[in-house]
Amino acid sequence: MSTNNTTTSAYTDFHLQFIAGEWQTGKDDSSNTNTNPYNGDTLVEIQQATKDQLNEAYDAASQTQEAWAKQTPATRAAVLYKVVNILDQRQEEIVDWLIKESGSTRIKAMVEFSATRAITLEAATFPNRVHGEIRPSNTPGKENFIYREPIGVVAVISPWNFPLHLTQRSIAPALALGNAVVLKPASDTPVTGGLLLAKVFEEAGLPKGLLNVVVGSGSEIGDAIVEHKAPSLVSFTGSTSVGKHIGELANGGEYIKQVALELGGNSPFVVLKDADIEQAVKAAAFGKFLHQGQICIAINRVIVEDEIYDDFVERFLAHVKTLNVGDPNKQDTAVGPIINEKQVKSLKEKIAKAQEEGAKMILSGEIQGQVVPPHIFTEVTREMDLSRNEVFGPLVGIIRAKDEDDALSIANDSMYGLSSAVFTADMQKGLRFARGIRAGMTHINDISVNDESNTPFGGEKNSGIGRFNGEWVLEEFTRTHWISMQNEPREYPF
Repeated sequence: MSTNNTTTSAYTDFHLQFIAGEWQTGKDDSSNTNTNPYNGDTLVEIQQATKDQLNEAYDAASQTQEAWAKQTPATRAAVLYKVVNILDQRQEEIVDWLIKESGSTRIKAMVEFSATRAITLEAATFPNRVHGEIRPSNTPGKENFIYREPIGVVAVISPWNFPLHLTQRSIAPALALGNAVVLKPASDTPVTGGLLLAKVFEEAGLPKGLLNVVVGSGSEIGDAIVEHKAPSLVSFTGSTSVGKHIGELANGGEYIKQVALELGGNSPFVVLKDADIEQAVKAAAFGKFLHQGQICIAINRVIVEDEIYDDFVERFLAHVKTLNVGDPNKQDTAVGPIINEKQVKSLKEKIAKAQEEGAKMILSGEIQGQVVPPHIFTEVTREMDLSRNEVFGPLVGIIRAKDEDDALSIANDSMYGLSSAVFTADMQKGLRFARGIRAGMTHINDISVNDESNTPFGGEKNSGIGRFNGEWVLEEFTRTHWISMQNEPREYPF
């Protein structure tokens, strides 16, 4: 993978919208001031888009999608392979944007870049992997053909925490499979969550109108992007509360749409008494504090069997104290800034509530600006707010489980079911335990933060609907069309 960016001019003009294949100024009265969460520097001022501009984006997507779907698989794949090449050429530029816009540490930015590249490469294979079926019929002379066809126009609403990857995992497969896209990136990350990718696809030669990036306020275009008649599918990654609202809009309005919803999580990290404690400690620290815990699949609850609880806590505390906190651009920084002041306020409230409910805070630190150092709580119970709700920050509660059965009960005691993890020396026990967890994903002797481009990513319960990656996203972004052929005259009863 190339990291040489010396011959490539950096992208500019991120104050503009990408609509109908043209870079244009937003026409709304409001603007988006995009700032660096670590130092507060203004990165770009974006005049926001109006509902009329959203309609223009949908019109362009609708008008260009059918011709794109008729292109050969090789033509569509070629664009995706060019995107991979451009990502490689611009790696340092992209990583720099992730650090300064989303508050990613350099470690996390590299993880995100690699994931983005991987899903793009996987998507480049999709045009040649779509296939139909021929099924027998009980009607004489009939043949049944089942086709997989593009779903049409896809609306994508992407989040701020892994903005590049969680946007690309929807738009790359959608485009590869012959669809068009209208994207609304999160207000905190309009560049890495949309405009930067628009530049990349434009440079790769994607025909105009197929990808539209509309930066606007939720009050102006938030509901409209879902309710518009053009999209057949709405792909949303974000909070459960917003996801429920989108689901209601998609299925309760004039036009019914399919939805792919990847929502909140409350990932349990279970350490059984026969586990390698030192390895579990290292995993827990990385899986909890990567990107300051602002990941839907981050470890939210650490559940430890009673026999090793005190030993685990002692070692975990010692290890977390060694983590460097602060400037996300430094190579050795483990914990950087929180995305915005609203999230910082929420974390302060969670810290206070945990103490009010009786949790013991054994590690804290001064909150400086938007940098919140790790906070560790013990004597946490399953009823506490720290256990019930998604934290989305560098706070962690450690719960004592009486035994293996109690640990499993605690792990499943949640309205969420996204990711999970269990540590044990007995792989068969680990597999048995993993299969007992009600979640879309479970990892044995690893962290809950895992995502591979060829495996199904998604959750159960209040964690969402649908799956991303591999064959699973291929099904999400296509429609099934049954066509029968009656090859000889059929006899009808009247």
